[in-house]
Amino acid sequence: MAMSTGGNSGGPMSEINVTPLVDVMLVLLIIFMITAPLMSHSITIELPTANPKTKDSEVLVPPLDLAIKQDGSMYLNDQPVTEAELRAQLAVNAQKTPQPELQIRADKATEFKIVKKVIGNAKDSGMVHVGFMTTDAPKG
Repeated sequence: MAMSTGGNSGGPMSEINVTPLVDVMLVLLIIFMITAPLMSHSITIELPTANPKTKDSEVLVPPLDLAIKQDGSMYLNDQPVTEAELRAQLAVNAQKTPQPELQIRADKATEFKIVKKVIGNAKDSGMVHVGFMTTDAPKG
């Protein structure tokens, strides 16, 4: 208990009561003494290793390359296709095992609604793997 000694100065007390501080520090010391040994135990796990000679990597399926120009014209593997032909090709390729990836290359100025429609057609056909192709950023 802190008590002021002497004088009627009535000013602020300049002594610090350290008893609560010591109590808190002792509690923290006990908590750390109990929890520190628990943190030294390690859990060993066996991580999987990559095997590049599995069956999936031996069978390489060439991707479907779909180019979409600014005017909406489409080219599947460098051959011009209409929307109906594209849907038919996507339906045929969706049934293959393993399924090829559809790689979409759209012109920068192509409206997104055209690309969205192609993605919707691919999804409706059962295509699972759809990717977007871009060019490298100019260096310099």
